[in-house]
Amino acid sequence: MKQLPVADRAAVRHATLGLIARDRRAVAIVLILQSAAAIAGLATPWLVGRIVDEVSAGADVGTVDRLALAIGGCVLVQGLVTRYAQYAGHRFGERAVARLREQFVRQTLRLPVSVVEHAGTGDLATRSSVDVGTVGTTVRDVLPIIVLASAELALLFGAIFLLHPMLGLAALVGLPSIVAVARWYLRRASAAYLAEGAATAELTDALTTTAEGARTVEALGLRGERIGYGTERIGQVWATRRATLALRSVFFPVIEASYALPIAAVLLLGGFFLADGWFSLGEVVAAALYLQRAIEPLDRLLQWIEQGQRGIASFARVLGVGLVPPQPRGATSEPRGERLVVHGARFAYPEGVDVLHGIDLEVYPGERLAIVGPSGAGKSTLARLLAGIDAPREGTVSVGGCPVTDLDPAERRRRIALVTQEHHVFMGSLRDNLALAAPGAADEQMRSALAAVGVDWSTDLPEGLDTQLGDGALELNAAQAQQLALARLVLADPHTLILDEATAALDPTTARRTERALAAVLEGRTVVAIAHRLNTAHDADRVAVLEDGRIAELGSHDELVRAGGTYAALWRSWHG
Repeated sequence: MKQLPVADRAAVRHATLGLIARDRRAVAIVLILQSAAAIAGLATPWLVGRIVDEVSAGADVGTVDRLALAIGGCVLVQGLVTRYAQYAGHRFGERAVARLREQFVRQTLRLPVSVVEHAGTGDLATRSSVDVGTVGTTVRDVLPIIVLASAELALLFGAIFLLHPMLGLAALVGLPSIVAVARWYLRRASAAYLAEGAATAELTDALTTTAEGARTVEALGLRGERIGYGTERIGQVWATRRATLALRSVFFPVIEASYALPIAAVLLLGGFFLADGWFSLGEVVAAALYLQRAIEPLDRLLQWIEQGQRGIASFARVLGVGLVPPQPRGATSEPRGERLVVHGARFAYPEGVDVLHGIDLEVYPGERLAIVGPSGAGKSTLARLLAGIDAPREGTVSVGGCPVTDLDPAERRRRIALVTQEHHVFMGSLRDNLALAAPGAADEQMRSALAAVGVDWSTDLPEGLDTQLGDGALELNAAQAQQLALARLVLADPHTLILDEATAALDPTTARRTERALAAVLEGRTVVAIAHRLNTAHDADRVAVLEDGRIAELGSHDELVRAGGTYAALWRSWHG
């Protein structure tokens, strides 16, 4: 599998600034509220210090009561402002995450099919679920906390310096160890969390593919091999998570030890110079309280830095989807006609040998061409080249004189449609599923399309086209889902259809009925059918026999049977 790309730090930084820039007003409100909350919080230690000094000077109870009442008011104001700051921050975060999800969906839908297939289901599934969710948590929860904690710390240390510069310098003694361990951690954390994300994606892909192919695994006796493969992927996840745990095992103990140093330094300095009158007892108490108060935002800041690293790594993976080069956005000239021509086409999958060797083939408008051959001959690969999903390594595949892969994807799908054995029923109504192929289709057109492919079960649905399909609703079996895919094909109305064993999931009787219904509907269209039932080849205008990635025979059914070659042997074998 070839994983999708990952964005670099510059791209992540640019995208983060873009999210902020799109909602400047909300960000400004959040910053103002958080700053106001931090300023309100500064008053409490200072007022406590005033109480100490006033009591030392012999003040009466009324003075202490007034100062205590002021402390209560400051705490109340801070609580209210903090609440609204968090509320505004969460609203900003939710809007930013919603935009990010929409952007991710748009970028995912623009991915070339070949890129998605080569990347595997695990990588894309992990990015669309785990990584997007992690980014959402970071934007919604982590960023507001980091901003608020940073503002609080700046104001708290500024207040200590205002009390006395010597106390301010003493308050900074724990900073070198915190900065040093944070730099050490940040240099290693991003790569470690990216590796953890990649390992999780591979494990997800291993579990998904094993579950999807469970019957094949059992039939071929591959259980031990798949268990071994899955165990190896689990081992990789465990190793990457141990690596990130090792980083945290150094980072957090050093941070915790650094918290006590500035408080001890302020108290020692205050006790040593208090008698000399450098500062009052109230100033020393206020400085110690400021430092004690600084532990909570500093702890939140450092705790969430770890989550922030996860968020940055996940954001880089989410943005990486947009780094995949888009499909060509249009041909330099309009196709002239509908003739499909393959000339000298060679093709190899990544890091593999050629599976097609110099294919030359011409498909005439309105012709029905069947492609047959043994498993592994390259039939499905040739179908993908004809549909423009993959480009040949050498040679050309063109429609109307234009390379198929140079056509705008929407234009290509309008002209050429590929239907394979794989099909999907989307959550939603039957109407929603059909409208994917033709958004403007009327209900009568949808019913006609269903009838055209022999769908008789739709007339028995309790709510007709409004019947909900998918998990928690009506679940279609494999045959019904494939018929639904063929009905979409009828609605899409392309001039060329490529059917890659499109009726393989249907029983022979239903498949024959569906093929006959399609034959009536698709009259006059170009049809290329990858056939595993040779009755499809019998009904075709011409038959191409593919062997070892080469066209071994080409002609009508009768001509090839009379020739006594590979096709004749397949026909005799199929008829017993």
